[in-house]
Amino acid sequence: MGTDGMENDISDPAGTPRGEARQECVTTVTSDTRQALVVRGGWEGHSPVEATDRFVPFLRDQGYAVRISDSLDVYEDADLLGSTDLVVQCWTMGRITREQTAGLVAAVRAGTGLAGWHGGIVDAFRGDLDYQLLTGGTFLKHPPGFIDHEVNLLPDRADHPVIAGLGDFRVHTEKYWLASDPLIDVLATITFDADEERAHAARIPAVWTRTWGSGRVFVSTIGHKPDDFDVPEVRTLTERGLLWASR
Repeated sequence: MGTDGMENDISDPAGTPRGEARQECVTTVTSDTRQALVVRGGWEGHSPVEATDRFVPFLRDQGYAVRISDSLDVYEDADLLGSTDLVVQCWTMGRITREQTAGLVAAVRAGTGLAGWHGGIVDAFRGDLDYQLLTGGTFLKHPPGFIDHEVNLLPDRADHPVIAGLGDFRVHTEKYWLASDPLIDVLATITFDADEERAHAARIPAVWTRTWGSGRVFVSTIGHKPDDFDVPEVRTLTERGLLWASR
């Protein structure tokens, strides 16, 4: 780990405890190699290291050189972001500076992809409106605990590459109620039934994409705990979402 919080591509996707020796993977990077930047940190309850480590080997297998940062300062590095094809962010809550937000937004507008899941992308940097406009949605609340519920794919988006060939599926995890931008491309929803607070049932976006300038953004609200990705449909749509968002 350098003083800027940046790690090189690591050889062990499960990670090595801090303070222990770690062997780094030496990768030959050519001009044709796509670049992925994993930015992880914030609240530990969403297991940012363990969750993102599940996708680092996948990205490598897809031909990406992967860099990992535990600092938001990378969002101020215009040269780094400009050469990055995909930013995978898992950073729940936390604080981001105006300069860091501006750097990320500018990079996506110029073509860098942004992708993430659950609170690591829609419960990050509460109150930063520019960031929320970029992602297209923001977490508001969830019922206590983990809930069995169904994720419904939109039939009229069945040919979208993120969900093509998949069907509705069930998960046992947190159920996010959120506010969303009407311009996002919703691919899947979850339903909140009418109750003492809601006079009518409501369908809330659970998976969506959007464009922002020349860049693409992928968001899934599923992924509170790493084993959420053991559900085949969750794993598949997340992997596809990373690739869809990439430059």
